[in-house]
Amino acid sequence: MPNPSSGMPIADDPAGMPMEAPAEPFPWQSPKDPCDDCEALERVMATMARPSYRLADHDVDFLQADDTRGARLQLDYLKAEQGLAAHGIAHTIVVFGSARIPEPRAARRRLDAAREALDLAPDDPAARRAVALAERIADNSRYYDVAREFAALVGRLDGRPHGERIAMMTGGGPGLMEAANRGAFQVGMQSVGLNISLPYEQYPNPYITPDLCFQFHYFGMRKLHFLYRACALVAFPGGFGTFDEVFETLTLIQTRKIAPLPVVLVGRAFWSRAVDFDFLVAEGMIAGEDLELFSVVETAEEIQARIAAWHEARGAPLFP
Repeated sequence: MPNPSSGMPIADDPAGMPMEAPAEPFPWQSPKDPCDDCEALERVMATMARPSYRLADHDVDFLQADDTRGARLQLDYLKAEQGLAAHGIAHTIVVFGSARIPEPRAARRRLDAAREALDLAPDDPAARRAVALAERIADNSRYYDVAREFAALVGRLDGRPHGERIAMMTGGGPGLMEAANRGAFQVGMQSVGLNISLPYEQYPNPYITPDLCFQFHYFGMRKLHFLYRACALVAFPGGFGTFDEVFETLTLIQTRKIAPLPVVLVGRAFWSRAVDFDFLVAEGMIAGEDLELFSVVETAEEIQARIAAWHEARGAPLFP
């Protein structure tokens, strides 16, 4: 709040209420009189322009320095935590999957374009590879519909009171993440997106609840929020990011660092070829019982049923 007599802000008291301006200005409310030193004002203004004079929370260079990384980690955690708590998000179902798998009609457009390019250059190896890849993406785009159907199914089942409701949570990007946010959106379910800042431009998908879209600087804080409220993890076919989150979660459950939760992998054909879990058991890299840490399914109904059965078996039904 400005001081009308000087234009300077009036300080707040410890309770947060504005303090009244003094009847007579304090000596420090005006710079040294230029009558006594004609260069004083210039020196004062130069001092006040220096980075050292900035308030710490207004000094971006200071906040981004190596020595303040601890404070940035705290802020990265706290902003999302306050936002989720303010919206009563007590439980989340976290969905991972490839950002490269679009909805089926978009995948078909890309395939048509690739085939047209091949028709123009039938001997071009790159054009043939582009068609082969577009065919695989088009085939895998069926998982977009499964993710969307699953989120909508959960949204319709969720009858918890406000403050205990389940929210769908994704990485906030396109592809299969978008599909889960979209399914929640279409039935009015709260939907969270946790973006990560990257060195190139990106956009969150358009189906996240606007006040529940957060951007993180640190992968570690983002990972924490993925699991902090998670009552299930669902992983569709994906790449490095999906594998990272799935195997980190399985490791945390395996080592008892977090309470167990259902981990559901979607797509038997994909996961059986992408990871040979039986080979890991045979080689002694994991225990046979570790195969019970996850299940593999195909449909939206199977995903929901596995999650529901897991919680019911522990005497804490997730869906009313």
